[in-house]
Amino acid sequence: MPNFARLAQRGSLKRLTSSIPPQSPVAWSNMITGMNAGGHGLFDFIHRDPKTLALYFSASRVEAPKHAIHLGSWVIPLGSGSAEQLRRGKAFWEILDEHGIPNSVFRIPANFPPVPAKGQTLSGMGTPDLRGTYGTFSFYTDDPTAATGAVEGGQVIPVQVENSRIIANLIGPDNTFRKGSPAATEPFSVAVDPMESAARIAVQGHEFVLREGEWSDWVKVEFQLIPFFGNVKGMCRFYLKQAHPRFQLYVSPVNIDPASPALPISTPSSYSRSLSEEAGEFYTQGIAEDTKALSDGVLDDKEFLEQSRTVLAEHRRIFDLQFPKFQKGVFFFYFSSLDLNSHMLWRLIDPEHPAYDATLSSQYGSVLQEFYQQMDQVLGEVLPKLDKHTTLLVLSDHGFAPYRRSFNLNTWLLNNGYITLKSDADPNNNEPLANVDWSKTRAYGLGLNGLYLNLHAREREGIVTPGAKADALLKEIREKLLAVRDPKNNLPVITRVDFAADVYQGPYAHDGPDALVGYNRGYRAGWKTILGAFPSDVLEDNTNPWSGDHCIDYALVPGVLLSNRNIAAEMPALTDIAPTILAEFGIVKPKNMMGQSVFQPNIARR
Repeated sequence: MPNFARLAQRGSLKRLTSSIPPQSPVAWSNMITGMNAGGHGLFDFIHRDPKTLALYFSASRVEAPKHAIHLGSWVIPLGSGSAEQLRRGKAFWEILDEHGIPNSVFRIPANFPPVPAKGQTLSGMGTPDLRGTYGTFSFYTDDPTAATGAVEGGQVIPVQVENSRIIANLIGPDNTFRKGSPAATEPFSVAVDPMESAARIAVQGHEFVLREGEWSDWVKVEFQLIPFFGNVKGMCRFYLKQAHPRFQLYVSPVNIDPASPALPISTPSSYSRSLSEEAGEFYTQGIAEDTKALSDGVLDDKEFLEQSRTVLAEHRRIFDLQFPKFQKGVFFFYFSSLDLNSHMLWRLIDPEHPAYDATLSSQYGSVLQEFYQQMDQVLGEVLPKLDKHTTLLVLSDHGFAPYRRSFNLNTWLLNNGYITLKSDADPNNNEPLANVDWSKTRAYGLGLNGLYLNLHAREREGIVTPGAKADALLKEIREKLLAVRDPKNNLPVITRVDFAADVYQGPYAHDGPDALVGYNRGYRAGWKTILGAFPSDVLEDNTNPWSGDHCIDYALVPGVLLSNRNIAAEMPALTDIAPTILAEFGIVKPKNMMGQSVFQPNIARR
């Protein structure tokens, strides 16, 4: 990475303190607002309503119209639906707008729907697909041995090949104009070549031929919600996995069409359309790399990498068109490739990982390096264009670590008497915190790092008295968690437990978990315990392709910060980035911003 080496030599390279916990929506919100979770209100990917314990995605909420008229099988909404940004606090580019500073912010995470802005912004991580999910693929097959129905992040749909022809439906958004809000569908047909490993696909007037192992370009689709009007536009990509002897067709999540977005994804609203006209269609879904399809075995490593490389190629194409237009103000551009591919491919560089495969490693073990090299190429485009008046910041919001073993926090709490189940309960029920006897439960876990007390007057059936008793209970649980050792290697599973009262400041400091569990390198919260389930074992191997992670002890996964200027701060943090940007334009930071410019020494922490 010669360009990164050159930048570090000429300017600065420092470790960058991440958020607590070091999860993407939390970390990027720290960076955006200059506050921690107590100020912006995002504590995890998953939040809960303490009165109902209903779970919801932390960063945004999409809702249908609240009132409607019922006419037979039709439901006619009165008014329109809404998309709400749940991150609180003012984004740094809103403050730039107030001071007349031009800005362009491309795909920054935790900004859906995009906050009102005068500059050009495109939403990133947190942007749903057209179905309102965070990525639901479809997989069509005639294999009688395939398990059909819903899988995590997708749907396996059985089809019949009759006379070399298949008729199936693309699945679109829920049709709130119909009673029960069934999913809108649009038919498509496939003609399988009886001799060749190829097929002709036809959907809404589009026809194209794919050979086995080929991807289509973006295909635009309209879903009719109500006759004569009410169409919703989306787009998807087709991948013919196999034509013979069994038919296998992957269809990407139906993305919001940037040329005609069904939900707000940019400011101004015309910006996404102009981008698509200039750069071609692109993934609008917040997490574009289809990690779930790889985890479910629908795509293999080769196929996932082809899709991931397409995502990066789209981003580089847009960067190459947008960056030359930058003349003054602030230009921000986010690349997702290092994060998502590190999540999925870490097992290929880690012989100690339970999912390590020497053959796959020999084929794809160098891929992560290739993604880093592409980032170096992008930096190589930027460096020659910098003048002495231009400040460059290159940062990652966190580092990475292996994820080899899962710790099931709720199972541990159950085994240690902090959770009690009803006498007839099935501990394997996958419903969140199903069959918990709240009259005897003192603590529970939700999300990747969250530990909550069942507090009286906060939770619907809370029994723990706030104050000294609650504090003593937290300290007791922390002491026991820090003592947990993995019987496989005698390593500590958890290296820190931070109390929210000690690490959060701001009006929302008490809205999240009471404590944040920081896992050791190699460990993370288990897949089921995140949603409040009780797997049988406290510790288990992680054999999922999702094999690298960062939702652990924040001190073990610092990000990096590079600049073409000298970074004076000894320990810069994500909360310093917004104040740094403002200071470059002589703007005094708001009082609620925690940090200060990284170009100033002796940053005081609070």
